[in-house]
Amino acid sequence: MPIRLPEGLMVSVSGVRGRVGESLTPELMAGIGAAFGAHLREVEGGRLIVLGRDSRRSGPMFANAVISGLQSVGCDVIDLGVVPTPTILLAVRHHDAIGGIGVTASHNPAEWNALKLVSSEGIFLDVEGSACFRKYLANEEPLRARWDALGSVTEDPSAWRRHLEAILKLPQLDVEMIRQARFKVAVDCVHGAGGPVIRELLEELGCEVVGIGMDPDGRFPRDPEPTAENLGELSKLVSESSADVGLAIDPDADRLSIVDETGRAMGEDMTLALACASVLRRSPGTVVTNLSTSSVVEDVAYAYSSLLVRAPVGEVNVARRMQAEGAVIGGEGNGGVIFPALHYTRDAPLASALVLQHLAEEDLTPSQAVDRWPSYEIVKRKLSFPREALAKGYALLEEDLMAVSRDTSDGLRLAWPNEGCWLHVRPSGTEPVVRLIAESPARDKAQQLVDRAARLLDRFA
Repeated sequence: MPIRLPEGLMVSVSGVRGRVGESLTPELMAGIGAAFGAHLREVEGGRLIVLGRDSRRSGPMFANAVISGLQSVGCDVIDLGVVPTPTILLAVRHHDAIGGIGVTASHNPAEWNALKLVSSEGIFLDVEGSACFRKYLANEEPLRARWDALGSVTEDPSAWRRHLEAILKLPQLDVEMIRQARFKVAVDCVHGAGGPVIRELLEELGCEVVGIGMDPDGRFPRDPEPTAENLGELSKLVSESSADVGLAIDPDADRLSIVDETGRAMGEDMTLALACASVLRRSPGTVVTNLSTSSVVEDVAYAYSSLLVRAPVGEVNVARRMQAEGAVIGGEGNGGVIFPALHYTRDAPLASALVLQHLAEEDLTPSQAVDRWPSYEIVKRKLSFPREALAKGYALLEEDLMAVSRDTSDGLRLAWPNEGCWLHVRPSGTEPVVRLIAESPARDKAQQLVDRAARLLDRFA
């Protein structure tokens, strides 16, 4: 029978996620794996699929379930083990696979896990691809393979090393210059997949590394999202070790946050801003980011005679717009940097190298690098809200707030450009909430926008 997705499972463009043992079970994961494999075999015609996972405690159980489902429909699986999510996407292209699966819930707490579904292009499923698969999932029964046509499983222990070497060989990266800077780098990988790999990369770049949360055992000691409020221990480590910079990596190593040499968390948007400065200094061109990213990225783009284009929130939405615009760099304000010269996915190891290059090339401390650009304050809030009332909520916000410009391509974004202010309201794709994000040069103005929007939306809650 076709699979019925349970209540409590979050379904987004690129996959599904839920709480382990509640909406997310091995049986469900095996079923989705089988359906995805069978669907790809019909669409792509091949049978090879790449699979990797982050360090979560539930990872081995779910990976084995997904592999069994894939084998049952005749797919051959290349198992990468515990690797960064961007490594999985690179491996899909390397092996010329028909697709890939990442068993990871990214920044969600340890009780969550998920499947991220990858196309043969080595990017996550886009809106069209996701809709096609979900239609198959809801209506089709996967064709199971005969006993003598079941899929095989092989391991690929070299996937990360290929990823590392691809970063080091990028013509836009001056490895020797970074090595000569001899940075001391403090790192917090929150016991995710990034610990061993980021250490290896940084040491290849001539850095001295001091770290916490480097063992990928999946026992996250804090909220694993690398937001400023979660980086107290890293800030302490930077100060106590006299490190030049601190880097925080999320559990599947696709997002990077920076702590400056004084121990101050810089905010995730600055990751993309500094990476853009590193690239645009050498290769000006179009930058693509999402509607919730800070205006500082726009300031950086304009400073290098480059255009900034905004896309709906979501990695694949940004990636597709980057392809359409021929962008030289892009990403999201959550610390996700996408560099097409390598691939079209967020990549924390790559972002780390680009940020270090910027600091070395400009001979700046992180605080000096940030102080070169205008300062903005972002205020974020999550609000439980009935999604069926969103249209009415948006209409009320537009009527009350009287913005200069509006964008409805992803929720509602209202902007007041002359004041340097904007408000973005959209339903989350990973949690059952509505996200309110506002930015202004003054924190009190951003807070007022969020608070006003929340009060207006409370009328429908």
